[in-house]
Amino acid sequence: MPDPVRPNGRVAVLAAGGTGGHLFPAQALAEALIARGWRIVLATDDRVAGHADSFPAERRIPLSSATARASNPLSVIRAAFKILAGVLQARKAFREIDPDIVVGFGGYPSLPALIAGITQGRRTVIHEQNAVSGRANRLLADHVTAVGCAFPTLQKASAKVKARAVVVGNPVRPEIRALADKPYEPPTDEIRLLITGGSQGARLLSELMPAAVRKLPEELRLKLKVQQQTRVESMDNARKIYADAMVQAEIAPFFRDLAGRLGQAHLVVGRAGAGTVCEIACAGRPAILVPLQIALDDDQGQNARLLFDVGAAEVARENELTQPAMTAALKALLSNPARLAKMAAAARSVARPDAADRLADLVEQTAR
Repeated sequence: MPDPVRPNGRVAVLAAGGTGGHLFPAQALAEALIARGWRIVLATDDRVAGHADSFPAERRIPLSSATARASNPLSVIRAAFKILAGVLQARKAFREIDPDIVVGFGGYPSLPALIAGITQGRRTVIHEQNAVSGRANRLLADHVTAVGCAFPTLQKASAKVKARAVVVGNPVRPEIRALADKPYEPPTDEIRLLITGGSQGARLLSELMPAAVRKLPEELRLKLKVQQQTRVESMDNARKIYADAMVQAEIAPFFRDLAGRLGQAHLVVGRAGAGTVCEIACAGRPAILVPLQIALDDDQGQNARLLFDVGAAEVARENELTQPAMTAALKALLSNPARLAKMAAAARSVARPDAADRLADLVEQTAR
């Protein structure tokens, strides 16, 4: 009996898992391809279960996979056997559904599907979300049919891959894409400061930002309206500091309507993950970025350069960041609306709000 995915339309297998940073761009591509008549299969691992409820796939292929720690030989061996099992699972599924293309979004959960596609002679595409090519993508980038990337730089990739990589941008959610058409209005009587990155264990921002804001001049503090994502254990202390400083503040571990808040912000302070950087660019908002110091290959530091190099963001390195330094940076920006407006325009100049369509174009061209 033919597979129910196959009867009408071309079929794309999207391989993504592990984190939302890999899954969300895959979902944006899925929606773009579905609008063009494609049918979508999601190949992923068990960890993605909590993130994929709304993923528009007609079928899901669960694949065995694992992350290897290079410093632990036993970990490498165990991961290799799990990935091999996933490859065999993927090859069997692909014989049934006969996909036109397999697209991987990085991370070890994408390896089994891509290896299966490559070894079966199928068309394959890798999308790299970061300015530094991830380890899993580096393993296979020389062997796939096409490579798409989010940033103009693709560090750690081979010269051959860099030469043929197509810069498509990082697909963003529709509500973020809509911000590309919303003009930036510099602050006047009210200054809206959005602080993100506090809900995933970022103690630095959770504790540093209230302390830095408290030391701002009173005339600035009285104009401020702060919205901050904060670790649960830091919330009460943050509220107290802001209240004592006479600053209006909304504190939460997570904001569901982050796109709306981003669209209202006069300045954003946050980490420099690929998704965050591209969303700030799409929204056209000035930023202070604090790259995660422990990130592999300094990928967040390199991501931040997209905005820093055009004057759209200040970059604060963790090992140099202090409360006085953050206070000084906030004061310099929040008291200068003209500079904020210039930074906002610079951010928008490097945005690729149509990244999902650009990636869909690459997928269609490769599948022919």
